[in-house]
Amino acid sequence: MDPQTPLLWALRDAANLTGTKYGCGTGDCGACTVLVDGAAQRSCQTSLAEAEGRFVTTIEGLSHDRSHPVQQALVAEQAIQCGFCTPGIALAAAALLAHNSDPSTDEIKAAIPNLCRCGVYPRLVRAIQRAGRAARGLEVLPTVPVPGWAPGTVPAIRTE
Repeated sequence: MDPQTPLLWALRDAANLTGTKYGCGTGDCGACTVLVDGAAQRSCQTSLAEAEGRFVTTIEGLSHDRSHPVQQALVAEQAIQCGFCTPGIALAAAALLAHNSDPSTDEIKAAIPNLCRCGVYPRLVRAIQRAGRAARGLEVLPTVPVPGWAPGTVPAIRTE
């Protein structure tokens, strides 16, 4: 691929990591947020040349079993509606909490300016604060079901 290709295109189209979303293409909406060396970055505005040799984390790499405190807190606070913006928000929140496990509401809003069509902003702030408490050992979050179907959990289908 051309070194000036946006990282987003390489992640989705070449690596088939589709959790990172196409959004505005201008870096404003945050749907394409990934972690680059642990910092939240808009992948639509980051070229492959800029990402070369750096550690890129997509939502698929945050936690394979959805056990990251941010993921658990987003579910617990029902801060996930359509899910389109969720991967970018989860990664931006993880980056924030890695440096500040007790952020204020203003710090959360500054670190996570992502757009959400469903308007879950108050729940989002509460979820990130809960994830911070969990990271500090002050709260235990409910576990989140792992992706996919586990053997024996698929309901029987009757054809009668």
